[in-house]
Amino acid sequence: MSAASSDLLLLPGLLNDAALWTAQIDALSDQARCQVGDLTQGETLEAVADAVLAAAPATFALAGFSLGGYVAQQILRVAPERVERLALLDTSIRADTPERLAQRQALAHSARTTPGLFHGFGEKLMHSYVAPSRLHDHALLDQVRAMTTRLGAEVFARQSLLARLDGHDVLLNWRKPLLVLCGADDAITPPALLAEIAALVPESRLVEIPDCGHLSPLEQPRAVTDALREWLVE
Repeated sequence: MSAASSDLLLLPGLLNDAALWTAQIDALSDQARCQVGDLTQGETLEAVADAVLAAAPATFALAGFSLGGYVAQQILRVAPERVERLALLDTSIRADTPERLAQRQALAHSARTTPGLFHGFGEKLMHSYVAPSRLHDHALLDQVRAMTTRLGAEVFARQSLLARLDGHDVLLNWRKPLLVLCGADDAITPPALLAEIAALVPESRLVEIPDCGHLSPLEQPRAVTDALREWLVE
């Protein structure tokens, strides 16, 4: 595959849209035609992945962030021949525990029954999503709040209820280039979870970004872009 003519499909996470990937799209435009998948429609993981595939190029490099990583794994279940290389950022291959599923269901119910009180990521969630050193970066925090508020309560509820399926078998069968990337200070999907993914694929490359929480494409855009640029030509 010629990197200069490659198609790159970028999948955002929970309450994220294309704004998550703005820096990467701009910086990689000389290397790939970038498209951001829409994860805001569909009541099941399968439906979301099918909709993404229906709008995607015939073949593509695939990068999934957080929830987008689970959608990427579903794409590998149903259409692995369309994926030329895979990058998983700040995500997991573990299924939800019953306790975590119950938490997601409660949050979705609350968002749907009191939508007027939903304002994207509040202070508690923000402390979980970004590195401690970035909590006073008001430009970053405003960008995150604007994105999560823009998508709103219904998208939050719908995405919260998507099943997080076990992806070990999917990764065990992967034989093409794999980038696994995480923020060193990620409290949502800690580095140990990403190391678990990389360990399943001997030829994978694991990148841990210092001074970075869960929202790596926004917190450390240059480091994420550099890792993706190298991955696109592996």
